[in-house]
Amino acid sequence: MVLLLTGVLIAPMAGLWLSSAKQRWLQIEGIITMLFVVLGVVGMVFDLKDLFVKMVTPPNGITGIQLLNSSISLWASNLLVFSVAYWRVDRGGSVARANQKPGAPDWLFPREGADDESLPPWRPTFVDYLFLAFCTAAAFTPAEAMPMTTRAKLLMMAEGFIALITVLAIASRAIGLLGS
Repeated sequence: MVLLLTGVLIAPMAGLWLSSAKQRWLQIEGIITMLFVVLGVVGMVFDLKDLFVKMVTPPNGITGIQLLNSSISLWASNLLVFSVAYWRVDRGGSVARANQKPGAPDWLFPREGADDESLPPWRPTFVDYLFLAFCTAAAFTPAEAMPMTTRAKLLMMAEGFIALITVLAIASRAIGLLGS
Protein backbone atom coordinates (compact mmCIF):
# COMPACT_ATOMS: atom_id res chain seq x y z
CA MET A 1 0.00 0.00 0.00
CA VAL A 2 2.80 2.38 0.92
CA LEU A 3 4.61 1.64 -2.35
CA LEU A 4 1.42 2.29 -4.32
CA LEU A 5 0.87 5.64 -2.59
CA THR A 6 4.51 6.58 -3.10
CA GLY A 7 4.26 5.74 -6.79
CA VAL A 8 1.08 7.77 -7.11
CA LEU A 9 2.82 10.75 -5.49
CA ILE A 10 5.98 10.43 -7.57
CA ALA A 11 4.24 10.04 -10.95
CA PRO A 12 3.01 13.66 -11.24
CA MET A 13 6.36 14.95 -9.98
CA ALA A 14 8.14 12.99 -12.70
CA GLY A 15 5.57 14.17 -15.25
CA LEU A 16 6.18 17.74 -14.19
CA TRP A 17 9.90 17.31 -14.58
CA LEU A 18 9.74 15.49 -17.94
CA SER A 19 6.80 17.20 -19.63
CA SER A 20 6.36 20.56 -21.25
CA ALA A 21 2.72 20.77 -20.05
CA LYS A 22 3.74 22.00 -16.60
CA GLN A 23 0.40 23.57 -15.61
CA ARG A 24 -1.50 20.34 -16.19
CA TRP A 25 0.99 18.30 -14.15
CA LEU A 26 0.93 20.89 -11.36
CA GLN A 27 -2.84 20.53 -11.14
CA ILE A 28 -2.59 16.73 -11.08
CA GLU A 29 0.13 16.95 -8.42
CA GLY A 30 -2.05 19.23 -6.29
CA ILE A 31 -5.05 16.92 -6.45
CA ILE A 32 -3.02 13.80 -5.68
CA THR A 33 -1.17 15.51 -2.84
CA MET A 34 -4.40 16.62 -1.16
CA LEU A 35 -5.87 13.13 -1.68
CA PHE A 36 -2.74 11.70 -0.02
CA VAL A 37 -3.16 14.07 2.94
CA VAL A 38 -6.86 13.23 3.38
CA LEU A 39 -6.22 9.48 3.14
CA GLY A 40 -3.28 9.79 5.53
CA VAL A 41 -5.34 11.61 8.17
CA VAL A 42 -8.27 9.21 7.83
CA GLY A 43 -5.87 6.26 8.08
CA MET A 44 -4.26 7.68 11.22
CA VAL A 45 -7.65 8.20 12.87
CA PHE A 46 -8.64 4.59 12.14
CA ASP A 47 -5.25 3.36 13.40
CA LEU A 48 -5.74 5.32 16.63
CA LYS A 49 -9.19 3.82 17.06
CA ASP A 50 -7.87 0.29 16.48
CA LEU A 51 -5.03 0.81 18.94
CA PHE A 52 -7.44 2.10 21.57
CA VAL A 53 -9.71 -0.90 21.12
CA LYS A 54 -6.78 -3.31 21.38
CA MET A 55 -5.41 -1.41 24.35
CA VAL A 56 -8.58 -1.49 26.46
CA THR A 57 -10.12 -4.83 25.43
CA PRO A 58 -9.06 -7.65 27.76
CA PRO A 59 -7.30 -9.90 27.01
CA ASN A 60 -5.62 -7.47 24.68
CA GLY A 61 -2.61 -9.60 23.73
CA ILE A 62 -0.75 -6.47 22.70
CA THR A 63 2.65 -5.91 24.27
CA GLY A 64 4.25 -2.70 25.42
CA ILE A 65 6.81 -2.91 22.62
CA GLN A 66 4.07 -3.29 20.00
CA LEU A 67 2.18 -0.29 21.40
CA LEU A 68 5.36 1.78 21.59
CA ASN A 69 6.27 0.91 17.99
CA SER A 70 2.74 1.75 16.87
CA SER A 71 2.76 5.09 18.69
CA ILE A 72 6.13 6.07 17.20
CA SER A 73 4.92 5.11 13.73
CA LEU A 74 1.69 7.08 14.16
CA TRP A 75 3.54 10.12 15.50
CA ALA A 76 5.98 10.09 12.56
CA SER A 77 3.13 9.61 10.06
CA ASN A 78 1.31 12.53 11.64
CA LEU A 79 4.40 14.68 11.26
CA LEU A 80 4.96 13.81 7.61
CA VAL A 81 1.34 14.00 6.47
CA PHE A 82 0.78 17.39 8.07
CA SER A 83 4.08 18.82 6.80
CA VAL A 84 2.89 17.95 3.28
CA ALA A 85 -0.50 19.53 4.04
CA TYR A 86 1.12 22.73 5.32
CA TRP A 87 3.41 22.94 2.29
CA ARG A 88 0.50 22.29 -0.07
CA VAL A 89 -1.90 24.79 1.49
CA ASP A 90 0.35 27.76 2.29
CA ARG A 91 0.59 30.62 -0.23
CA GLY A 92 -1.46 28.92 -2.91
CA GLY A 93 0.56 25.69 -2.99
CA SER A 94 2.91 24.40 -5.63
CA VAL A 95 1.06 25.95 -8.58
CA ALA A 96 1.42 29.47 -7.17
CA ARG A 97 5.05 28.84 -6.22
CA ALA A 98 5.87 27.49 -9.70
CA ASN A 99 4.26 30.54 -11.32
CA GLN A 100 6.13 32.89 -8.97
CA LYS A 101 2.73 34.25 -7.82
CA PRO A 102 2.37 33.14 -4.22
CA GLY A 103 -0.94 33.76 -2.53
CA ALA A 104 -1.59 35.14 0.92
CA PRO A 105 0.42 33.40 3.64
CA ASP A 106 -1.30 31.00 5.99
CA TRP A 107 1.69 31.10 8.37
CA LEU A 108 3.95 33.97 9.33
CA PHE A 109 7.51 32.75 9.73
CA PRO A 110 9.94 34.72 11.94
CA ARG A 111 12.31 35.42 9.05
CA GLU A 112 9.51 37.18 7.15
CA GLY A 113 9.08 39.70 9.92
CA ALA A 114 12.79 40.53 10.12
CA ASP A 115 13.54 44.12 9.20
CA ASP A 116 17.23 43.42 8.64
CA GLU A 117 18.12 44.68 5.13
CA SER A 118 21.33 42.63 5.12
CA LEU A 119 19.36 39.37 4.93
CA PRO A 120 18.68 38.01 1.42
CA PRO A 121 15.07 37.58 0.25
CA TRP A 122 13.54 34.50 1.82
CA ARG A 123 10.69 32.11 1.06
CA PRO A 124 9.70 29.08 3.14
CA THR A 125 10.72 25.69 1.77
CA PHE A 126 9.43 22.23 2.58
CA VAL A 127 11.92 21.94 5.44
CA ASP A 128 10.29 24.97 7.10
CA TYR A 129 6.90 23.22 6.95
CA LEU A 130 8.46 19.99 8.21
CA PHE A 131 9.91 21.90 11.16
CA LEU A 132 6.54 23.55 11.79
CA ALA A 133 4.86 20.13 11.81
CA PHE A 134 7.54 18.77 14.14
CA CYS A 135 7.09 21.63 16.60
CA THR A 136 3.32 21.23 16.51
CA ALA A 137 3.50 17.46 17.08
CA ALA A 138 6.19 17.69 19.77
CA ALA A 139 5.13 20.77 21.74
CA PHE A 140 1.45 20.97 20.69
CA THR A 141 1.98 24.69 19.97
CA PRO A 142 3.15 26.81 17.05
CA ALA A 143 6.77 27.22 18.14
CA GLU A 144 8.11 28.33 14.76
CA ALA A 145 5.48 30.07 12.68
CA MET A 146 2.22 31.67 13.70
CA PRO A 147 -0.97 30.56 11.94
CA MET A 148 -2.63 33.49 10.17
CA THR A 149 -5.76 31.88 8.71
CA THR A 150 -8.57 29.71 10.00
CA ARG A 151 -7.52 26.76 7.86
CA ALA A 152 -3.95 26.96 9.21
CA LYS A 153 -5.27 26.98 12.77
CA LEU A 154 -7.60 24.04 12.10
CA LEU A 155 -4.82 22.03 10.46
CA MET A 156 -2.52 22.65 13.42
CA MET A 157 -5.30 21.73 15.86
CA ALA A 158 -5.92 18.45 14.03
CA GLU A 159 -2.21 17.60 14.00
CA GLY A 160 -1.83 18.52 17.66
CA PHE A 161 -4.89 16.48 18.64
CA ILE A 162 -3.63 13.35 16.87
CA ALA A 163 -0.16 13.82 18.40
CA LEU A 164 -1.62 14.42 21.86
CA ILE A 165 -3.71 11.26 21.78
CA THR A 166 -0.80 9.27 20.38
CA VAL A 167 1.65 10.44 23.04
CA LEU A 168 -0.60 10.68 26.09
CA ALA A 169 -2.76 7.63 25.64
CA ILE A 170 -0.91 5.09 23.56
CA ALA A 171 2.75 5.82 24.31
CA SER A 172 2.08 6.28 28.03
CA ARG A 173 0.19 2.95 28.17
CA ALA A 174 3.04 1.29 26.26
CA ILE A 175 5.57 2.60 28.76
CA GLY A 176 3.32 1.43 31.60
CA LEU A 177 3.21 -2.07 30.12
CA LEU A 178 6.99 -2.10 29.72
CA GLY A 179 7.46 -1.15 33.38
CA SER A 180 5.26 -3.92 34.74
